[in-house]
Amino acid sequence: MYEPPHFRTDDAAAQAALIRACPLGLLVSAGAGGLMANPVPFLLDEGAGGERVLRAHLARANPHWRDLDGLPECLVVFQGPDRYVTPSWYATKRETGKVVPTWNYATVQARGRPRVIEDEAWLRRQIDDLTRMQESGRDAPWSVADAPPAFTAAQIRGIVGIEIPIARLTGKWKVSQNRTEADRAGVAAGLRRDAGGNDAMADLVDRLGVRA
Repeated sequence: MYEPPHFRTDDAAAQAALIRACPLGLLVSAGAGGLMANPVPFLLDEGAGGERVLRAHLARANPHWRDLDGLPECLVVFQGPDRYVTPSWYATKRETGKVVPTWNYATVQARGRPRVIEDEAWLRRQIDDLTRMQESGRDAPWSVADAPPAFTAAQIRGIVGIEIPIARLTGKWKVSQNRTEADRAGVAAGLRRDAGGNDAMADLVDRLGVRA
């Protein structure tokens, strides 16, 4: 990934927060079956020693898991907020006219050696944890235990687990850090107007400050 210094984000907490806020990662690999990519929801485990592991599962019918087995590396891309930025929001447009459109975004890329897991207990923990992560904020959260045990067991037989110890994690927050303070203020205001108020990208533009 191309990472100019003013857009690169090495903050481990910020990277982890984006993964947890946007857990549907694009799993990419190049194996015997060629280049393959599948969107998959991931869980991120962080150990006391700083180790980080991604966990997910795929349908057994999906050939991607067979291609992962034995690969030295795969890539998972997590995409955070993104927005088109019109030159009309820049103060520089009124001053010189020397402006062009761009696209702001936040993204994290994780690389590591994948491990295929077919252990039933691991898979049950995986679906319990993933369900809990998504259901915990609901008024009446659904639990895997709510389904009949025989049905759940049959569903588990239809999936395969993937575990990826992260060897390298990179983050890129392209949120107008290379623009002047006046341009950045115009971008944040324009994004909020278009969104009718709250806008996640506008918050990032405001918060991260100028790095140029």
